[in-house]
Amino acid sequence: MSYTFPVTRTTHPKPRPADETKLGFCNYFTDHMFVMDWDEGQGWHDGRIVPHEPLLIEPASCVLHYAQMMFEGMKAYRTPTGEIMLFRPDMNIKRMARTAERMCIPELPGDLFLDAVKAVVAEDSDWVPTAPGTAMYIRPFIFGDEVSFSVLPAKHYRFLIILSPCGSYYAANDGGLTTTRIYVQDKYIRAARGGTGYAKVGGNYGGGMRASKDAMQYNCKDVLWLDAAEHKYVEEIGTSNAFFRINDEVITAPLDSGTILPGITRDSVIQLLKHFGVKVSERKLAIDDVKKASEDGTLQEIFASGTAAVISPIGWLCCEGKDYQVADGKVGPIAQKLYDTLYGMQTGTVEDFMGWTYPLGLKK
Repeated sequence: MSYTFPVTRTTHPKPRPADETKLGFCNYFTDHMFVMDWDEGQGWHDGRIVPHEPLLIEPASCVLHYAQMMFEGMKAYRTPTGEIMLFRPDMNIKRMARTAERMCIPELPGDLFLDAVKAVVAEDSDWVPTAPGTAMYIRPFIFGDEVSFSVLPAKHYRFLIILSPCGSYYAANDGGLTTTRIYVQDKYIRAARGGTGYAKVGGNYGGGMRASKDAMQYNCKDVLWLDAAEHKYVEEIGTSNAFFRINDEVITAPLDSGTILPGITRDSVIQLLKHFGVKVSERKLAIDDVKKASEDGTLQEIFASGTAAVISPIGWLCCEGKDYQVADGKVGPIAQKLYDTLYGMQTGTVEDFMGWTYPLGLKK
C-alpha cells in the first residue's frame, strides 16, 4: 500500500548551516517534521508534514510520568551524483516492531513508516549535506500522550519524524576516524534479563546518564557496560554495540540474553567481517580477558558500531582507575576497513555488493 500526506510548508524557513564541516551531531533541525496520530478504535490516521515547531502537550500526559515511548535512528546520505539514499530501512522497521511489542505501543505498518520517512526527507531534501563525513540524521519516535495516571498502555499516541543535518559523532580534526578513551562501568547496569535492553526506548538511555557522568570525570568519551548479573562480561559501549579483536578473532556480545540492542550497524559489521574472511564470534567475553589481552599484546582492536558514528575505534579502556591500551592506541585496520566500506556504501562511493542501500529517487 502506498501513502501520501498533506504538506503545510513553513512561512519562516531557517538559514542553512554556513559550514557543513562543522555541523556536529544534531545541532540543527530542518524546516519540517512528520506527525501522525493513533486512537483506539481508529488506528493510525491523519499523517501530515508540518513546520518543525514545539509540541503542545498536556502536563498530565502519561509519557511524562511513565515513559511509554520508543524511537529509531537512521540516516539519509547524499551520493556524489546528488542522489539521496537510506541504509537498510527494512531493519529499522523490524526493530520498531519488536520495540512496539515490548512497550505495548500499536505497531506502525512498515510501508506507512517508510512512506513517511521518504515524504519528510523529500520535503527537506535540500538540507541533506554533501561534505565528507556528513549525513541527514532521521529520528522517528512514538509516545503515548493520553491524559491518564493509570499505569496502563495509552489510548492515544503520536508518531513524529524530525531531521537534522549532522557530521561525524567522534571525528578527528581532518574529519576522519580517531580513537577514544572509554570508561568500564562496574557499578551501574544498562539492562538485565527480562528488561528492555533489546528495545529502543528512552529509559535505557536516561538510566545510563549517571554512568556517562562518571565517565566524563575520568576524561572518557563513553561507557563500556558489563552484564547485570555478574559485572563480568562486556556488553555495549554507550549508545553502540562493542567489538573486540583478540588474536585475529573479532568478538561481540550475543543477543540471546535480551540485554543487547540489536544494532543495524552491528549486523552489517558481522556480515561484512564474514564476507572479508575475518573470524567473528557472538559470544561472552570477560572484561578480565580483555585486560589480560591488553597486557600481553594480543588485544588488537576495540571498536563500537552504531548509526551515529558508524564505526568508532577505541584506543584505551579505563578500568578501576587504570588505563589499558588497545594495541598502539591508533585506529586499527579492521575498524578502518569497516568504516570505509560502510560509509562508502552509504554515500555511493563504494559498490553496494550487499544490496543494503535504498535510493529515494531524489536528486539535488
